[in-house]
Amino acid sequence: MQVVDSHIHLWDLKTHRYPWLENPGVSFVGDARDLKHDYLLDDLLGEAGDIDVLKIVHVEANHDPADPVEETRWLQSTADRAASCGMPNAIVAAVDLSAQNAPALLEAHASFANTRGIRQILNVHDNKLFDYVGRHYMREPQWREHFALLRRYGLSFDLQLYPSQMEEAAALARAHADTLLVVNHAGMFVDRNSVAGYRAWREGMRMLAACPNIAVKISGLAMFDHRWTVESLRPYVLETIDTFGVERAMFASNFPVDRLFGSYTDLWRAYASIVGDASEAEKDALFRRNAERYYRI
Repeated sequence: MQVVDSHIHLWDLKTHRYPWLENPGVSFVGDARDLKHDYLLDDLLGEAGDIDVLKIVHVEANHDPADPVEETRWLQSTADRAASCGMPNAIVAAVDLSAQNAPALLEAHASFANTRGIRQILNVHDNKLFDYVGRHYMREPQWREHFALLRRYGLSFDLQLYPSQMEEAAALARAHADTLLVVNHAGMFVDRNSVAGYRAWREGMRMLAACPNIAVKISGLAMFDHRWTVESLRPYVLETIDTFGVERAMFASNFPVDRLFGSYTDLWRAYASIVGDASEAEKDALFRRNAERYYRI
């Protein structure tokens, strides 16, 4: 089985600082204490087993916010090693678009050959258990001004948010129709215990899908389903594909975070099982071609 993994994280605790791993705790996405160890390219590929990982997209791993460009520098040096075969083939770097130095950081990241996009986590939730950032960045004028600079550098934006924020995100996408946005983790449907929660996710995803410059990654589902099975993942996978269409959806592992709840091979086999009756062209799009196209690898 061949895949292009469009969402992974690597970290080297010996040489870099990741504040969230200095004193990790337990949250709704799992026990981060089990992630406090180096996770390098060889570790990822070693876990792949019989999954043939053709290319990978590295998404910023909450590296030291005082020097986000150092993460990109390290990842590019990893990709440039002959033994790495160019991996990570695409780098989605970190920038706080609300900061005064955001333009300089965008320019610095864009100077590396494998940089393809930016991610800034946007998740805001009324329940403090689920709240990541505590502020609505998309409503801030300076954030929006700096978001507009992505076009200058040919960068996409990895969009990590909750369903309650999707209407605003759709408006942002319409205002910047020439910038690609990629929804992370199938829209992070966290409010799963109510009809209203399901409706907010379904309708929010449809609003996003109505924007032709938005694609989606089917990933991170285990963060909200720690005892997942093929059947428990199936409705979210199929609803997401149905909403965005085969040409704008892609599978990803979210490793090593989702490693807390299952193996790399089991996760990819679960995806394969769920779309087992799709055509070969559709499978090629979901598992490989879309990630290559959207991240230009």
